Formats: sequence, C-alpha cells, structure tokens
Amino acid sequence: MWMSTLSRFALPALRRSTSAVVGRALRACRRPGQAAGPLPSSLTSVQLRGQHTLGSASVSVACHSVRHVRALDEDRLMEVEWEDGGHSLYPFTWLRDNCQCPLCTLESAQARKLLMSDLDIHTGVDVVEVTNDNKVSIVWPDQHSSVFDAEWLKKRCFSPAARQAMQEELFLNEHYYWDSKLRIPTADYQEVLHDDKAALAWLSALRRIGIVYLKGAPAEQGQVARLAERIGYLRLTFYGHTWQVQDKYMANNVAYTSGKLSLHTDYPALHFAPGVQFLHCINQAVEGGESEVVDGFHMAEQLQREDPEAFWTLTSLPVDFTDTGTDYCDFMLQSKKCIIDVDTEGRVVRINYNNATRESVLDLPLHQVQPFYRALKAYVDIMNRPENVVTYRMEPGDIVTFDNWRLLHGRRSYISRPDRLRHLEGAYLDWDEVMSRLRILRNSVHNDA
Repeated sequence: MWMSTLSRFALPALRRSTSAVVGRALRACRRPGQAAGPLPSSLTSVQLRGQHTLGSASVSVACHSVRHVRALDEDRLMEVEWEDGGHSLYPFTWLRDNCQCPLCTLESAQARKLLMSDLDIHTGVDVVEVTNDNKVSIVWPDQHSSVFDAEWLKKRCFSPAARQAMQEELFLNEHYYWDSKLRIPTADYQEVLHDDKAALAWLSALRRIGIVYLKGAPAEQGQVARLAERIGYLRLTFYGHTWQVQDKYMANNVAYTSGKLSLHTDYPALHFAPGVQFLHCINQAVEGGESEVVDGFHMAEQLQREDPEAFWTLTSLPVDFTDTGTDYCDFMLQSKKCIIDVDTEGRVVRINYNNATRESVLDLPLHQVQPFYRALKAYVDIMNRPENVVTYRMEPGDIVTFDNWRLLHGRRSYISRPDRLRHLEGAYLDWDEVMSRLRILRNSVHNDA
C-alpha cells in the first residue's frame, strides 16, 4: 500500500519537475485502497520509506495517428482504428453535438453554439474518412461537415481507462493519504508569489496531499490577500475577506478565544463551505497554541474499514449546523449536511464537521439519534488517535494552506501576554479558483519547458 512504485504511474498532467519544495512529504503517504500511485511533479527527490529516492517523473507525450475509420451504421457509432492497434468508438450523436466548425463552436471561448433544440439526436452519417493531415472528416445527411483532430478524439475516447485519465487530468482527483508521520510539504512564500513553477508545485501538492506550509512571508497583515491574488480572488464570507484570529471580548467565534479548538472543518454552516483556507502567523503565543491537523479522508477510510455501520450513518444522516452573530455584517446561518459526503461511486469527497457550530436541533427520527452519536464518536475517536494527528507550531511569517473539504484542523490552548498577543490572519478561497489557476500554470509551465 505504501508508495514504492510511483515512477511507472507518472501523470502526463504533472509530468515535469518543478522544484523540490516538499522534501520527503510523501514518506507516509499512500493512495486510498489501492497500490501506490502517480507522483506529482512538485514532489521531486522524495524518499520512499527508506527504499530509494525518486527524482522528477516524466512521460513522453504520445502522438496518435489514425490508421482507419468507419461508420457502424446499425450501432450508430464511428470506429477509429489507431496506428498502435487500439480502437475507439464514438456515438454519432456525440460527434454531431461537438462539431468544431465555426457555425457550431465559438473557438475564442471554446463554447458550443449549436443549440440542443437544433440537434438531431438520431442522426446518421453519409461519409466518414481520414484526411491527408490525419484528421477525421464526417459529412452528415444534411451535408454539414465536421472535422476532428486525432489527438482531440483520442483524449475523449469513451473507454473506461481514457475517461479516468481525462478526469484525472482535469481534476487531479488522486489523493495521497497520510497520518502523523507526514512531513508537511514546505515552500518559499516569495518563490510561490513570483515563480510559476514554484506556484504550480505548491498547488499540485495542496491538491494531492491537502496541506502545504509556506515560509518567509512578512509578519504583517495583508499576506494572505497577496497569496490569494496569485490564484484569483478571496472568498468573501460573513467574517470578511480576511479575518483576524485573536482573543476578542465577547467573541463571536470560538476561534477568537485562547481555549483548545477541537479538530474541525471551517464553515459547515454554509451550504457551500470554502474549499481552501490560508492561515498566516503574525504573532505566536508565549506558550501553547500548537496547531493540529488530520487527514479526514484517511480517517473516513479507517472508519469504513473498522465500523461500516458508523460510516454508513455519517454518510446518510443529515445534520444541522448553525452560525449566528455580527462581524462583516449580521448573520444567521443554517445548513443541513452529512458529516461525510461521498460521490456516486462511494468515494469520500468532503468532510463537514465543526462541533462548535453543530446545531442543537437534530432533525432525526428518535430511533436514529443514539446511532448517530455512536457513529460520530467513533469517527472523532479515530481522528484523535495520536498516530493520526500531525502537530506543528507556527512562527511569525509562516503561512499554512490547506484543503478545508478534506483536512480537520485544531489548536491547543495557549497563554498570551499583553506585549505578545497571539495573532493569525486567515482567508478562504474556493476550489474552483484554485483548480483554474493550477490548470493555467500547468499549461504555462509545460509550454515553456
């Protein structure tokens, strides 16, 4: 299960070396429920549990040529035979829907102009052939013509392997699970701001591992906003564009006290919780205040393995969350979510848990109340096992960036002095903006290489 065979799974999407910003971060990481997987390009010179050091993983870009193409009229499919001997099938309807000609597609926006109301979903074809420049040409019954590039078609093949590869390229869904042995990936703040390769390495590791540490930021407010501008823009919430984690009189959030914060995700009271969180240490406490994080996805996998009934309960019973107060403006939030969100294939995709804002209203039938508490307690107990928790202490100038849909974070209680008050500045972004910048950086870095 541990990462000992990474090189043969190198991803085309992250195929080139950027910088060795993460040291040995993957030493205790693995892919969930399967053999070792691809190594992100940012994770160079990674020590694999004492076995060997893997440098940058690279793969060649395949150039696909079409050997033959034919129409299977009875099945309403076009079959492409590739020069390497492989075959791909494409439905007529899909091909007509995705015609790339100027009448059907606005190339400057990569957007479809063909209206669904004008699409004949039962269309046949008149002619299919390979052109001299290795493209596939189709003439439709109404004499409209479509021409498709071979690489464009190959990437959109409907085989399970091709579909999975495309989704991985688009979303980087492959995560690396970890426990207390994790060495948090670390990058230089200024390099991330000014170097595209460093920024790509940062975001790639953030997506894969869920947490990256940045060092060297000025110990003054405004740095999380600068970092967010490197991506796009900040997520505005009821606590403002950025927010100050300090002791506050009549605190409107438990984070604004000096007490211990249990492991949690931020803002489950919002129906669409922020995807990524930044925390910048401007001043640390005299004593205490250490940060704690766990991999919520890994903990959910452990729960499913050890207590399937509890896992089912937390993925199926919705719980109410609330948040009320005044900050950027007045707010009175209510939401309803399962503690563990899974996709249609049963994979964990989001954790929604904050004990402080879990509503006293529990909208469950009476007979499900005790099973819910039992399941939640089982999950929390797994998260609090020492072998699962990574503990670190932020110092002025440190910024931690992490996946708020995946990681649960907490803080130990602390003691401050009037001349040394603990102060962190925080900010949120959404994964849409982060993944958009990652894709742009990936294209830019790879095209310049």
